[in-house]
Amino acid sequence: MMQSPLPVRDGVNATRLRLPGEGPWDTAMDYMMHRWGHIDPQGIEDRFDAGEIVGEGGVPLDRATPLQDHTFIWYYRSLPPETRIPVEITILHQDEHLLVVDKPHFLPTTPGGTYIQESALVRLRNQLELPDLIPMHRLDRMTAGVLLFSTNPRTRGRYQVLFEKRQVQKDYECVSAAEPAEGYPAVGFPVVVRNRMTKSRSYLLAEVIDGEPNAETRIERLETFDGGAAPGAAGTSAAAPGSPRRLARYRLEPHTGKTHQLRVHMASLGLGIVNDAFYPDLLDKAPDDYTRPLQLLARGIRFVDPISGEPVEYRSGLELSEAHPGQA
Repeated sequence: MMQSPLPVRDGVNATRLRLPGEGPWDTAMDYMMHRWGHIDPQGIEDRFDAGEIVGEGGVPLDRATPLQDHTFIWYYRSLPPETRIPVEITILHQDEHLLVVDKPHFLPTTPGGTYIQESALVRLRNQLELPDLIPMHRLDRMTAGVLLFSTNPRTRGRYQVLFEKRQVQKDYECVSAAEPAEGYPAVGFPVVVRNRMTKSRSYLLAEVIDGEPNAETRIERLETFDGGAAPGAAGTSAAAPGSPRRLARYRLEPHTGKTHQLRVHMASLGLGIVNDAFYPDLLDKAPDDYTRPLQLLARGIRFVDPISGEPVEYRSGLELSEAHPGQA
């Protein structure tokens, strides 16, 4: 991966832009004006004048730099103010190679979209003064639990290999209805769900399609219990809205890592995870309700540490709120 000539600033990497080899633009600034001039033309000019847009080796560009002089350029984005997400990250373990945290619900793992400073990566870089921090894997914004980061670029590759070779075992917990929704067959637990999943960048949801399976999850029902009243939202319970729910806590062991895999596999059994706004039914976009987090938790992760050669395991200290009715 090409190294940025600009350091991390405020916990955020500089943005890299590839310039076209040819086109109707004489200068690099002309091309940037074509891309983003409708948003902030004065800001683009000011950055070029201040030498804040650089090429390979950190060479500053100016307004007259020809388009063909550089293939890649780097710059810092202007970040809009963000409202702090009212959740906190708990550090479970830290050493010279790894940082292990409990990521709360609602906080994205990495910057994206409207969440830049309000991501686990940027918060931790700033809090711990670790600009080289990089996540070893990701959790969905709505999923809480154990998340690993590399703190040391020199040993990062040794941990990355573990994930690439599927030598890392993960287990999750979720809360769903105790019995499948109407129209779904009964399930004998434990059960292994295998199918072929795909997700395009232009479509919000992951889909199950015909073909060779590429996603596999083992699902075990741990306990059943009486939950609170069923909400009006579809997909969380077979009970009528407002009536008591019979819920269950499940252990999920993914053997692959497809986007939204656990949520899709539970929904495919008629056991959509409590408070899931995507599966089995996509609900209208609404502001985050911090009192109703998705009931999915990355409970633990284990592997043989490539540095020490010893087996290690990290476990989340969080609990799913619906697994303990009446508790926050």
